[in-house]
Amino acid sequence: MHIEPGVVHGAKMALAYATAAGGATYAAKMAIDTIRENGTVSLAIRAAIATASTFIFFELLPHFAVGVSEVHFILGSTLLLMLGAAPAAIGLALGLLIQSLFFAPTDLPMIFVNLTTLMVPLFAISALAKKIIAPATRFIDLSYAQALKLSTAFQGGIVAWVAFWVFYGQGFGADTMASVLTFGGAYMLVVIIEPIADLAILAAAKSLKGLKGSGLVEPRLYETA
Repeated sequence: MHIEPGVVHGAKMALAYATAAGGATYAAKMAIDTIRENGTVSLAIRAAIATASTFIFFELLPHFAVGVSEVHFILGSTLLLMLGAAPAAIGLALGLLIQSLFFAPTDLPMIFVNLTTLMVPLFAISALAKKIIAPATRFIDLSYAQALKLSTAFQGGIVAWVAFWVFYGQGFGADTMASVLTFGGAYMLVVIIEPIADLAILAAAKSLKGLKGSGLVEPRLYETA
């Protein structure tokens, strides 16, 4: 999902600054809410886990260039379900920053574009989860259909934002359109894998009863709302 340098440039970058600032502000609000509910230490630990996971997603899992960007296995719904929205948002942002600073410095000019592309879909599935998962349902009891909806929404959101940035920066030429469609088709293949990963990790969490109340995971894993 990395937008290549030059795709958005000049005065058009102002929109990226604004959207990333809006995302950071909303993430800060969620972080404050999480601290009130679970404490600063819990937020910090879960954010650190999310950061390490994001780095693994970017650097260690398979990734390849397709069309206008790169396809990464970014398991956003897994981070949300296991760690919570605020830790996941912080982890995605810090993981992206670490990757850009130390492993792909050419991506730094696009850091605000890429932050928006990651964080807004996460916020969207956080809201979606409240609608499709009943308050009496623990996350460890999620169905495949529910996991699929969250995964499809997250990956679809990434594809939509990549398409937006490319068309916004480069216009609607035939070559641009073809590249976006190629990228979108390849990226949505992640939807095949992510729900299975979600359920496998949730099943593992179900067997690890010691995590309940530990502050290491999202409390909703084991407790109803």
